[in-house]
Order: sequence, then structure tokens, then C-alpha cells
Amino acid sequence: MTDGSMRPAAASLAAAIDFGASNTDVVVRDGSATRHWTLPSEGQPDEARVRRVLDAGGVLPRDLEWIAVTGGNRALLPQSIDERMLHRVDEVKAIGRGGLALANLESALVTSAGSGTACVAATMNGAHHVTGTGVGGGTLVGLGRLLLGTVDPREIDALAQRGSDTTHNLTISEVLGGAIGSLPPETTAVNFGRVARHPVDASREDTAAALVNMVGQVIAVIAINAARAQQLPHVVIVGHLADLKSIRRTFGLVAKFYGATILTPEAGGSATALGALLTTEMVERDFRHGTG
Repeated sequence: MTDGSMRPAAASLAAAIDFGASNTDVVVRDGSATRHWTLPSEGQPDEARVRRVLDAGGVLPRDLEWIAVTGGNRALLPQSIDERMLHRVDEVKAIGRGGLALANLESALVTSAGSGTACVAATMNGAHHVTGTGVGGGTLVGLGRLLLGTVDPREIDALAQRGSDTTHNLTISEVLGGAIGSLPPETTAVNFGRVARHPVDASREDTAAALVNMVGQVIAVIAINAARAQQLPHVVIVGHLADLKSIRRTFGLVAKFYGATILTPEAGGSATALGALLTTEMVERDFRHGTG
């Protein structure tokens, strides 16, 4: 999937950029070595922004053989920069390909938990969007501002690890008197249900724990149900939200309760950029071999 026809002589490096709503991720390949860095997203993609995000890793466009771009409003970018072609890669394809690569799987329900959440059924033959939710990292940070007075996800994570979500939440045992199906009595029945009934004496830590619990449960349950609907045995959750220890813990508990497998590979925030890189490498290889 490419734009333009300019193909410079091969250089030693190739790069992919994922323009996310909250973060911009860059993956650079130099032979067999790959490195990744992240910057906050600011403004719409344009040539100057491409130069800035590459420069943050000490890379110039002219150093590269080509640049792959994916994510929001990539259509605004030029066809080339410094005579280096920009390949536009479909974001769903990039999510699927990158998630499978990081998890070392041939098929999975790859869930990108960024500002919002997208669920992609991915195999080595392709990927398609299945479902998603507006609940994601943006929800965590937005409600963090309202409930905790912070928009720092690391602070929210640290607070949540020290708190108890049941200060705010009602459990299945409290609502129904016991377990239901495979869900044990301590499973959340109503997020923030206790404080809906009456005021509670909750610390910032308890409120953060309840917030993380809600966001993580929504994403994990949707992903598990989507995987089962698509008859896929594994759920892979990538994106920067999964960088947070408290969120990963929530994913793990939901997986345990539902008898599911949820994988959160290291460097999950790089998945979409990595998928764009891998997809473009295949396009370039086919072109060189005369099959593209």
C-alpha cells in the first residue's frame, strides 16, 4: 500500500510512525535491530511533525530508505519527504500485524488499548475490525482529572496499586448473595455502585483502584467476547494503556474469571508502528521481486 512512485537507492534504515490520538510512536529498523520511541501527539500530521518525531531518535528522513505512516489523518502527509517515499498503511492491518508479531502468534484477537479501544481479528493472511469501545486510556486520564485531580497515567497507576476498588464497587456476593456462573463472589457487579447508594469514605488510592478496575474490565470483557465470537483462542492487548501495572493486573483477573487467555507483550505501545513497518517491508520486498 503506497503513494507515489519515487524509490531512492536503498539506505540502511527504514522507519514507521503511528500517529495516535495521545502518543506518536516510531519504530526504526536497521538490519535485524529494531528500536522504538514515543512522543506526545501534538497537532495534525505534517512534514514538520514527521521531521520532529524522527529527530527525537536522531534520524533524518534522508537517512531512510522509506517511511511508513499509520494512524490518524495520515492522508494529510505528502507523498515523499527528502525524496523518501511515505507508505500509508491501513491502521487495522497495522494493529493486527504488530500485535501478532509481539506475541509471536499466527492468529489472535488483537486489541489496541490506546485513547480508545479497537478489537481486530488478525491472522497471518490479514486483519479486520470486529468491535471496540470508547473506553480506553483517554477515559482513564479524563476521569482521573475529574476524580483524582491528575492527568498523569503513571500517578493514577501508582495510586491504584495501593487502593481497594471495593470501597466504591459492589461485588456479586453483595448483590446476588454468591457466585454466578464462572464468576466468583468477589467479582465486580456494579462499578461505583456503593457510592451510588450512599457517600463513602474513600481515599484517592481507592478511587484510582475503582477507576482502573472499571476501565480494565470493560476492555478485557469486550475483547474476550469478541475473540470467542471470532473463534480465536488468544487475546493480545497492546497499546500504551497496557503499560500500566494496575491495568495489566485487571486484565489478568478478568481472564482468570472467564477462563480466557490475555497476553500483554512488552513494548505493546509500539505494536501499530511495528505492524506498519512489517507490512511495508513486505510491500517493498514484493516490489523488488517484481510481484507487487
